[in-house]
Amino acid sequence: MKRIMALVLAMMMVFGASALAEGTLRVGMECDYAPFNWTQTTESETAVALPDGTWADGYDVQIARLIADALDMELEVVKTDWEGLPMAVMSGKIDAIIAGMSATEERKVTLDFTDNYYESDLVIVVRADGAYTGATTLADFAGAKLTGQLGTFHYDVLPQVEGAQIQTAMETFPAMITALKAGAIDGYVSELPGAVSAVAANPELTFVEFAEGQGFTASTDDTAVAVALQKGSPLVEKINEILATITPEQREALMQWAVDNQPLAAE
Repeated sequence: MKRIMALVLAMMMVFGASALAEGTLRVGMECDYAPFNWTQTTESETAVALPDGTWADGYDVQIARLIADALDMELEVVKTDWEGLPMAVMSGKIDAIIAGMSATEERKVTLDFTDNYYESDLVIVVRADGAYTGATTLADFAGAKLTGQLGTFHYDVLPQVEGAQIQTAMETFPAMITALKAGAIDGYVSELPGAVSAVAANPELTFVEFAEGQGFTASTDDTAVAVALQKGSPLVEKINEILATITPEQREALMQWAVDNQPLAAE
């Protein structure tokens, strides 16, 4: 069995390497997680065309563009459901995941990660006219119906909220926004840029930030995002060199641009 698995993994890497040799960097992302990545129906100077006639854009797309340009490769964005991203890169369908993904210990078992390309904090998005807008600590959410995205650490940290009514995880952020606006949930966990983006597009929402020691306990690996690649990928070192040239100020400016230019309404 070990020999078979080794052969399969070797074939996966050969498949992926052949695509890279053609000069195209295939990057997987949801295209549904503004401001990190989103789908838009109109063309723009910064967006990347998708096969269905729409375009992908956002912070992740611009990071992917910088990496592809530095590698002297064409960028292809492969729109992929969140749950399918790890297998897509492991199988060679895509070369990298640039999708606001955290380098958790569990993911490191099957994927290699670059250095972080963005770091953030966890917040809870709530209704602006709801009962939790004045919350300042996790304890204030006792009794609240809370959720997070399926397959993310956002959902995994919810047990830290004592007394919360943890709801079933949802597949996408637009689904959680819809549920929150309809009153089906009282809040959902998000990284700060995602919350800022959601509120900008949906003024009936707001979010709760926490002072140090009053919010979620999470490691830097959880609250930062990195590029995910196949185990043993030669791109790890090359991409790290590229990321090192992007200053913290440039990253923040790029994120602000993404927040300002996201689609005006959650789909």
